[in-house]
Order: sequence, then C-alpha cells, then structure tokens
Amino acid sequence: MDLLSVVPRHLAYNTTVIQKRHLEHVRRQLGDAQAFEDNHYPTFYGGDFSNTPYIWNGGFNFTHSVASGDPLDTSVLLWTRAEPLTSDGAFPDQSAPICLSYKISASSDLSEVVDVGNAFTSYDVDWTVKVEATGLAADTRYFFQFSDCTDPTTVSTIGKTRTLPHPDASPHDINGGNPLTLAVFSCSQYQAGWFNAYGYAAQKTETDFFIHLGDYIYESIGNGASIGRQTLGRELATIHDYRQRMNQYRTDTSLRTAHESAPWIVVWVRCYNTSTSKYTKIPWNRRRTITRSPTTPGSSRAQTYSCTAIFIISLRKAGTADSNDTTLGCSFSESGACFTDRKLAAIRAYHEWMPIRRVAPDDQLRIWRNFRIGKLMDLTMLDTRQYDRDLTDVYYNTECKHSSSLPTVDLDAWDGYRANRRRVLDYLYDNDISNTVILAGDSHANWVSDLAYPNDTTTYDPTSGEGAIGVEFAGTAVTSTSSFGQGISPAKADLISQVLVAENADLQWSEGSYRGFFTLRVSAENCLPPIMQ
Repeated sequence: MDLLSVVPRHLAYNTTVIQKRHLEHVRRQLGDAQAFEDNHYPTFYGGDFSNTPYIWNGGFNFTHSVASGDPLDTSVLLWTRAEPLTSDGAFPDQSAPICLSYKISASSDLSEVVDVGNAFTSYDVDWTVKVEATGLAADTRYFFQFSDCTDPTTVSTIGKTRTLPHPDASPHDINGGNPLTLAVFSCSQYQAGWFNAYGYAAQKTETDFFIHLGDYIYESIGNGASIGRQTLGRELATIHDYRQRMNQYRTDTSLRTAHESAPWIVVWVRCYNTSTSKYTKIPWNRRRTITRSPTTPGSSRAQTYSCTAIFIISLRKAGTADSNDTTLGCSFSESGACFTDRKLAAIRAYHEWMPIRRVAPDDQLRIWRNFRIGKLMDLTMLDTRQYDRDLTDVYYNTECKHSSSLPTVDLDAWDGYRANRRRVLDYLYDNDISNTVILAGDSHANWVSDLAYPNDTTTYDPTSGEGAIGVEFAGTAVTSTSSFGQGISPAKADLISQVLVAENADLQWSEGSYRGFFTLRVSAENCLPPIMQ
C-alpha cells in the first residue's frame, strides 16, 4: 500500500524524492577540497575541517566585513564572516565547509604579500573565520583581505591592522618615534543610540589600537524602536540568541568601520549584569604640573610618565541568587536557562565573533593576557570575574546582603573588595611602582583620579599629587545611559561632579553628561592625559 494514500497529505513527505533532490543540489554546489589546506585559528571547541572531502562552491557573502585583533610583534589575528548564498535558503551540508583564502601585505594594493593561506568555516561556528597571519615584521602597518577559494573574484573589504613592536624595542624607536594612540571604549548599548563614537575614532583620530573594556553588547532588549534601533530576539540565553545579537550589533556602520581600521584588544562582552572595571599599569618617570579643577579637563593636573601598562575587567560569575544555578537562578531568565548555560553560550559566541586569542587550550574561559609593547608599555588584560570573584563577594548570599546593616555603597565595585584593593595598592607602594595608570569603564561617566589609599590625606596631598602612586582615567559609555541620570544636561551633571570632587580627595575631575570614548597618547617622554571625545 502506498504510504501517501494512508497518511494525511499535510503530514506526508516523500523522503525518497526529497533526498534525490537534495543530493543533486549538493553535487552542483560542492568542489574537491584536496587542493586547500585549512589554516583556521582554533575555534572555541577546537573544530577541525582539515579532513573534509568537499567544500562549498555555491558562493557566499562577506556579511560583516573584516576585523583584526590581539596583535603580537610577528603576528595578528584576522577575522571575517562568510555566509553561503543559496537559492532555496538551505545551507550547505554540515560536512561541507566554506573555504576562504586570506592574504596580508604591507602595501595598500596588496601587491607584496607577506603571508597567505586558506581557512574553512561552517554553520558550527556561525560562518565566522579567524586566522593568524604570521611571519610579520614588528611595529609595522599591514593591509589584509579575504576571498573565496573557489572564486577569487569574490573578495572582502581590505582591512587595516598592525603589529606590536619587538619586546626589546627602545621606547624612542617605537611607531617611528611618534606616540602610540589608544582609543578606549566601553558600554555600547544598541538600542540606546547610534555608535558614532566608533566611526569618529576610526576616521577622525590616528588610533593605533582600539581598547574595549567590556559591555560590547547588552543582553537586554530595551526599546530602541523610536530611533530605528530595536534589538532583535529576546533577553539573551542560548547560543542562537547571542549570535543574533552579535550579528545585529556588527551591522552598525560605525562599528564595522572601526573594526576595519585597526586591531582591537578586548575583554568580555556582557554576560549578565556585567560590570567592567579595567585596570592598567604604565611604568614611566613621573612629573606633575597641578591645576585642580572639578569639571574642566583642560585645567586638571597634567600627568607625564615613562611607561608600562595593566588593565582589569569584570564578568559576573556569582554574587546574587539570579546568577547561580538554583531554582531561582534558572527561572530568572525568560528562557528558563540556567546561568552557567547562558554564560557558556555567551562565551562561545564571543570567541566566534571577536578577534581574540584562545590564551590557554586547557582553559576556554581564560582571557587574561599580556601585550608587551616594546620597552614602552606592558598592557595586561585581566579577568576579575571568572576567577575567585565570589571568595570575597559580600553579597554572594543575597538574603544576607539585604538583611545586613552595610552602608549604601556599590558592593559590586571596589567598595565590595576593599581587602583586594588594599593588596594592590600595598604592592605598588611597597615596590615603589609610581608609574601606574588605570583605565576604567562601566560607570557611564568620565573621571580622572589619583591612585592613592582612599581618604588618606595624611601621606597624600590632593592639591600637589604628592603621595599618589599613579592615576586613573575612566571613560564614559559609547551610548549607555549616564549614571548621573538619563539625558542629564552638561550643566546639571557638572553640579553633581562638583559635589563628588569635593567629597573625594583623590578625584580630580568628573563629567557625567556626554557619551563617547577617550584617547590616550603614549610616548617615551610622557603619557598624555586623555582627550574625552
């Protein structure tokens, strides 16, 4: 008996015909993979396509242009995304990856190729590709491009990148004797506004490296419809959710341009309620010229150093009931996903979409890493959220926190980790490391502070700066709402800043109205104060 005559039409499928049509389609779109060697950078789960017999030759689009990141003195990571073109919307068979070629050159027309190779990608990594271009010269600017292995006429935008100086390079020789410029960002919420800050940095400044301190994306939905920025999907929970959000963010023209223009050095996206405190250290010889002013950046104390650098970032691990795998924690999300599942989905999507290195093969969560920029500066990206965070978190038990008599302070910031802060400051003072610069984000406001023991006006002079062991530059958000109040005017924000500066001895300047970023210029002679853009 014919099965189709028994089963209702709307439930019946002739699998033989479907399979035959599928095989014919695949055969038309697949090519021999033997001519290509997979040199892709290891994926989050170490995917390997080197044994595939076929590759997709049905064409693809470079949907999100190109990017680069985590430069070293002889190599840099290159990134792109290649989504296959199909007439019926069906993606290639999972066993048939896409093959891309890449090349990198010191010339803008790519005429003198320094490194070239192939890389495979598939649906399993959301069609993203990361390769490590190697054999590069130190402290050199490069241009790179991807293309289709099976059709060299299909090419990506040409991206710009650069390498770090050799670790032993003299500070006076780095970057041709010119200062290195860092553009520092944090907290870019899609639905809160347009990412003009990224585009301005790429097109109007001489930025050498983009530094992103966290909250690259937000997991919330918000309401950006009135400005044409409505986020897709729901509050993020699954790998699909996180990939969709990363995909949407990277359609922003300014963000795409910034990724094309220079290498990025980044730390975690927002996983859930992420807080990003970044910690930087720069060794220089310190000189001061002091003019204390509560709200005017141009008249605040000038800082000069002679150079090394450290950063700190945070990604929430635990600390409140909604971020643990408990009945409450697993019901906190609309999806019902537990915190650990959400975190791993976020981290996997982050490694797929960001030009960041896998630091340790045996520790997929580790992103703390160091960049030796000659003898000018050490830039160390730290992760203070994934490791030992809940050892001192005073509100690990939410009930205990709410029933305690603690004063109204931000326990998710340094006020919740005073012993840790004391150990950091003790180390700097005990070893006389007086050339420390901290770069910070997350507060959605601008700040300039001396680095000294809190509320210590005995050994530290807030007017002259004597007794401080370093400085801190904290930048505002790219778009996220000011911590001083949504839409607050500059005049009203300055009134708040005046109070804060008066009540905090080490706070030299504050501003809470403007959105944007800041740049920091570092040379052998000095570390110039940031220009808030």
